[in-house]
Amino acid sequence: MEKSKVYYSDLRALPGTNLLVKLQRLIRRAGIGEIDMENKMVAIKIHFGEPGNLSYLRPNYAKAVADVIKDLGGRPFLTDCNTLYVGRRKNALDHIDAAYENGFTPFSTGCNVIIADGLKGTDDVEVPVVGGELIKSAKIGRAIMDADVFITLSHFKGHESTGFGGCLKNIGMGCGSRAGKMEQHNSGKPTVDHEVCRGCHICARNCAHGAISFGEDGKASIDHNKCVGCGRCLGACNFDAIYNENSSANDELNKKIAEYSKAVVDGRPNFHINLVIDVSPYCDCHAENDAPIIPDVGMFASFDPVALDQACADACNKMPVMPGSLLDDEMHAEHFCDHHDHFSNTSPETNWKVCLEHAEKIGLGSREYELIKV
Repeated sequence: MEKSKVYYSDLRALPGTNLLVKLQRLIRRAGIGEIDMENKMVAIKIHFGEPGNLSYLRPNYAKAVADVIKDLGGRPFLTDCNTLYVGRRKNALDHIDAAYENGFTPFSTGCNVIIADGLKGTDDVEVPVVGGELIKSAKIGRAIMDADVFITLSHFKGHESTGFGGCLKNIGMGCGSRAGKMEQHNSGKPTVDHEVCRGCHICARNCAHGAISFGEDGKASIDHNKCVGCGRCLGACNFDAIYNENSSANDELNKKIAEYSKAVVDGRPNFHINLVIDVSPYCDCHAENDAPIIPDVGMFASFDPVALDQACADACNKMPVMPGSLLDDEMHAEHFCDHHDHFSNTSPETNWKVCLEHAEKIGLGSREYELIKV
């Protein structure tokens, strides 16, 4: 079987060029022009960044991609679906405001923002998952499924539940409506270790479902009847007092993300771009960003989302650890166990390989790739 082609460009920009030109050159070389976009509606799935977070992709990159699509005759729009958790992106009005605040306006990107699952996150479509083992029918934002062509522009970074967030995370979790996100997260519910809990209440401030309460001793407890398993409290706790009792929960989450991704891309033209820059340890859904765990790597593009994420993960693991980062802290902790993987060392309860292995198994793509430098 022929290896999937993944195209790569470094981040050097000598006089006479710039990174936006290099990005456009990269995606054209990777074959985006092979897609018939003439008068087609083209969804560019992106994460607009939670306000307060500064590691999300700059809007300039979105404009560079949108300009290529328009040059090919397409009609692009930027899109994402609403979130489950407390924040500025859980309904379309606030979500668009947040996108504009972070610079993703029609004036700066040359295309409109459409929140794919509607005003309250309820406008979704049931999409069959061919070969799905955990999900038979995915709940996808309607505007994403209405698009003729599907493009992703993803910020590749760490993630506290999935190891890293790249192309598949942007597709699977990102394209799920609020109900779809809940379905993906509900395999595991976190628990509080009362001996470690400091009673700081930051977990409760990050819970959108009122699932966290405090006893007379000031310690937190999580009501699993209200909890949807989104994992926001896990990332928010500064003292590692919250853990997941179900050791398979993150693995199941990764598999569901793969299956949701397959539902989105099956049967229509799709193309994918990962920018491996500002590799923060946690998702851009946080209203803050920690220091990058590794130096910037580069820009990658492919028709195969599985090969793309695999290539990016491999490239990241060849990079040195950034001093003073969360990864550096973890590696110098007293009971550190080396997983020989930057993402597992940053978030030891995660195994990102599960997502790519399952994605390959259900026919979404291949982990075998040929890396072509542009």
